[in-house]
Amino acid sequence: MTDSHIPPPAPFVILAMPRTGTHYLEELLNAHPNVLSNGELLNPYATTWPDKHRLLRSDRELLELAYSCCPAQSDKKATHVGCKVNEPQFHDRPGFFAELTRWPGLRVILVVRENTLESLRSLVQARQTRQWLKFRSDNDAPPPQVRLSTADCEAYFKAADDFHARVARSFTKSNMLEIEYECLLRESATCLAAIWEFLGVPALRFSSTATLQRQETRPLEQTIENFHELRRHFSHGPYARFFDVGERGRAVAID
Repeated sequence: MTDSHIPPPAPFVILAMPRTGTHYLEELLNAHPNVLSNGELLNPYATTWPDKHRLLRSDRELLELAYSCCPAQSDKKATHVGCKVNEPQFHDRPGFFAELTRWPGLRVILVVRENTLESLRSLVQARQTRQWLKFRSDNDAPPPQVRLSTADCEAYFKAADDFHARVARSFTKSNMLEIEYECLLRESATCLAAIWEFLGVPALRFSSTATLQRQETRPLEQTIENFHELRRHFSHGPYARFFDVGERGRAVAID
């Protein structure tokens, strides 16, 4: 019998373009005893959701599953429950984003990657290898090089800009927190402290026990076969910054 005096968990969602560290973020969030993030709600292959036919439900019913009937973990008393949705997953459910904005009390964590080219390169690599995650026990062989078309780059860059702008105008500033991928990797404790405060949960001391590893550490010009060709194409436009060379003479990529 449910105790009517216990309030339901507070809802949150992680929104992002693909390959922006959201799996790593969820691993860190789930280390908190009061926070439960259940993975990709709209991914038919996500193993965290016991209902294999959930995507046949309406948008509203899916959100009720995520926030009102969320998968339970017996060892955790979650006061905050969430899920994550990547931008492409909204394409197959055009009404889902609007339904999400109407969910009462929803907190939004938007994860952004400073260099969108790195996100696209990583996405193409993962599609080619079918290796979406790397764990400590995996081998250290680097992913293969990729070749990107200018059209695919332009479309992806614009999709990222449009998505970030859509999220920013759809949720109030007080209900949204932006986390940078680069900060999450290099200053995890700082990012988590901001998230705990944003969600309203007790602070938890950061412990680097994550099992997920970066898949790519080589510079962009070593992972994109036609990097210099693309750089020339975008050199005088708004996306030239994605091809800037770092202080040591290379564009740095970190997955």
